[in-house]
Amino acid sequence: MKHIDIITKKYDQLLLILIIILCVMGTVMLYSASSSISLNETGGLTDTLFIRSHLKRLLLGILIMFLFIIIDYRKFKSIAPYLMIFSIILLLATKIMYLVKGINFPARWLDLGLFTVQTSDIARFSLILYIAYYIDKKRESLKDFYNGFLPPVLLMAGILFTIVIQPDFSTAAVIGLIGFSMLFIGGAKLSHIITTGVISIVIMIPVMLMRSYRMKRVIYWLGSIFGINSGSEQEVIGYQAQQSLISLGNGGFWGLGLGNSLEKNLFLPTPHTDFIFAIIGEELGFIGAIFVISLFLFIFQRGIKIAKETTDPFGVMLAVGISFSIIIYSFINVAVVTGIFPVTGLPMPLVSHGGSSLIMNLACLGMLLNISQAKRSVSHATSWKPQLNV
Repeated sequence: MKHIDIITKKYDQLLLILIIILCVMGTVMLYSASSSISLNETGGLTDTLFIRSHLKRLLLGILIMFLFIIIDYRKFKSIAPYLMIFSIILLLATKIMYLVKGINFPARWLDLGLFTVQTSDIARFSLILYIAYYIDKKRESLKDFYNGFLPPVLLMAGILFTIVIQPDFSTAAVIGLIGFSMLFIGGAKLSHIITTGVISIVIMIPVMLMRSYRMKRVIYWLGSIFGINSGSEQEVIGYQAQQSLISLGNGGFWGLGLGNSLEKNLFLPTPHTDFIFAIIGEELGFIGAIFVISLFLFIFQRGIKIAKETTDPFGVMLAVGISFSIIIYSFINVAVVTGIFPVTGLPMPLVSHGGSSLIMNLACLGMLLNISQAKRSVSHATSWKPQLNV
């Protein structure tokens, strides 16, 4: 049946405004957070080393976002399986390249000559796209464990394995959480989700503890909860987490003022990447930190609203996957900075320094804005409803 498109409204302008505000705020805070480390790495020549690279990536990301706003998101449905295969090849190629070159460093970036790509970011986008495609295709049989639920879980296990061996355990865990969230909202049985989740946890805990640095981080985190950390080794292991809390404490309610962070002056490691939220809290205070968290919550709310208003199952699940990806990454980053979770290497979307993450997140948000135009097809009439009333 030839489908008829109906464009019922313009893209979600409020969502676009929220994205722009977050990007602008992220750019300002990135410059502030990276100024000292930039001076240190350039021998005092410039404090703009990191902000310059960020601005180039931000410009490219915004161009890609607007390109994705224009392109009908349904065109990606036909290439979803191939993109999934391509992502697995990229992940394996990255690991093989590091092994061949004898590089004793996490194999997370693929060198393409002119630039490097963090292949797990492409894998995250591909998995969201593929699960949305799969649920659209198999939504009526998703409650069947063997014929509906198990196939995407096995594929997800395969791609998570290729990320774990990089090694990048935290990214694999978060991508898995996004995938299971999509399957549940798409109609999978809660009992299947819980059973598979428990099995996954049982398998992943020993895998996580195989690396000594992960075990030490978890031990320090547990020790900090129960107040039993002591000794010089524990202080070294937990140095970054300790400095992060000091940074937040310095900020108090109103903050020290923009550019006035003390911890960014080579006390807090990676203040411009994974721990930029600590600098936000120090310079802008509790008020600024809550404002940033609120921006992510509003983006998530707009994304779920778009999903609820879309009649195309592929668009619904794509909107859900993108929304959950942004909110899960942002809240885990905040949880790490505030000591709720052990230290991981997850960036804050649209705020932390990092090219692949920034560009892929903006591309995903561009796709979400395209979905918000409510392009509908009479050939997609269905009684299927996502489990979004939670």
